[in-house]
Amino acid sequence: MTTLARDPSAVRRRPVGLSQPPARSRLDERLDQPRLVRPVMPLWLAILAAAAAGVALDAGFPDKGWWPFTLVGVAVVLLALIGRSWWQALLIGFVAGAVFWGVDIFWLTLYLGPVPWGGLAAFMGLYFAAGSLLIALVYRRADRAWPSRWGRLGILPLVIAGLWILREGVSAVWPWGGFSWGRVAMSQSESPTSGLVAWIGISGLSFVLVWLVAFLIQVGREWDLRPTSRILTAAIAIAAVFAVPAWPAPTQGTSRIAAVQGNSDAGLFSQHSPGDILSDHVSESLTLAGQHPDMVVWPENGSDLDPARYPYAAAALDEVSATLGGAPIIAGTIQVRGDKVYNTSLLWQDGQVQDFYDKRHPVPFAEWMPARDFFHALAPDLVDLVTRDYEFGSTDMTFDVDGVIAGISICFDITDDAVMRETTKEGAQVLLSQTNNADFGKTDENLQQLAIARLRAIELGRSVVNISTVGTSEIIGPDGSTIQAIPAYQPGTLLADVPLATTLTPASILGGQLEWLGAGFGLIGLAVALTVRPSRPRRR
Repeated sequence: MTTLARDPSAVRRRPVGLSQPPARSRLDERLDQPRLVRPVMPLWLAILAAAAAGVALDAGFPDKGWWPFTLVGVAVVLLALIGRSWWQALLIGFVAGAVFWGVDIFWLTLYLGPVPWGGLAAFMGLYFAAGSLLIALVYRRADRAWPSRWGRLGILPLVIAGLWILREGVSAVWPWGGFSWGRVAMSQSESPTSGLVAWIGISGLSFVLVWLVAFLIQVGREWDLRPTSRILTAAIAIAAVFAVPAWPAPTQGTSRIAAVQGNSDAGLFSQHSPGDILSDHVSESLTLAGQHPDMVVWPENGSDLDPARYPYAAAALDEVSATLGGAPIIAGTIQVRGDKVYNTSLLWQDGQVQDFYDKRHPVPFAEWMPARDFFHALAPDLVDLVTRDYEFGSTDMTFDVDGVIAGISICFDITDDAVMRETTKEGAQVLLSQTNNADFGKTDENLQQLAIARLRAIELGRSVVNISTVGTSEIIGPDGSTIQAIPAYQPGTLLADVPLATTLTPASILGGQLEWLGAGFGLIGLAVALTVRPSRPRRR
């Protein structure tokens, strides 16, 4: 047997194709694995921050109207959710939502007390918690789903914004017609971003603002981004949002419109003699004698007697119309047809009802009681206050007032995106927003609703005559500017040559589709984040 001699050099040399991989450094291992997402702050501080964020979110809404504070509130909520487990995200979201709603709708306690207020704030807080959970799940898996820096900057903020408006959109329509108050965009009626609603609608504006906040946060989280690149990227994003030009809001002619604020005690639970509210609006309307308006608009419940049933009310409206040169009157009243009750706006002309509109969006727990037996068992005294259930309207939403097409909305209708878009698609040249704020006294409620009306004017490119029983009442131009106003809790009239418009804004045409697109992007991003598996270390 032959013994082979060992060549020391042969032992050290190996064929190139069979060479062993070099030792991997710890940095190599970290680059191959998603970064561990750590919370920005400890849980106790995150909960306190969430409560503060709820207060900041509300500060952007009237009466304060400090619109940047809403963006600050969004930022604090998002920062508190980074790196959170599911139960922590639910807790943080509930605290932020319940505090926000508790402050924002505190006006509900004025006549109804703390139980409905607390119940609604807690219920909306649950929605906020659910939305926060989805956002936290995306943040925890973002590095895995979008491992590159520009993937996280480009996609993650869009997903966060989409999930935010998904939560806003669902709570605005479900259950029982939803509660579409308090969306991020509704804090921006006086901000430089308000003009965006004409292009992308109210949900679109919420999407863009939350995207901007989420994007700026992500720019700050990308630790390997150069300071100059960080500043330049953030500046470009801010400029892109604030530099969008306003919709030109073209108009075609004017209509001389009068509106009457009777300063009437017209609350749901007010005690007054039949005809008192009617008399308040008649007497104030007669001060317009000799002004020759093309139409006269009274608020929701402006006549507590239905002129179609009560000759006294019919005669009163005829007197006003005759005194004002035969002007048609658009008046809010309650109508009973058969065994059904409607919150109605009437077009009264030539001694009769020429057209009518029934409120599309009666308010649950105020104008109708869902699951009455169930809630009666929980709070019988409160449920018994709602003595009748108003029907949901199904009429068209416009009146032809001597050739001027007027879109009609009653109170809560103004918050419903789909309902308001429908008015312009029916050809409305001007919007008449009739409301009754008497149940909320001198609280923020009437100013919050006025802010929504101002956004609708911009969004739909239409003048809005926002007329209330007690105020604040205004005629608002298609660009959101105030043409005339009456302070709250003062009787008075508005009279102006109001610009008319027929051109549809982009938001009128595409608003609904853009909302679905944004929310859908959020859901798709969530699905990607939940299903992408961790990457395996690369073989070298």
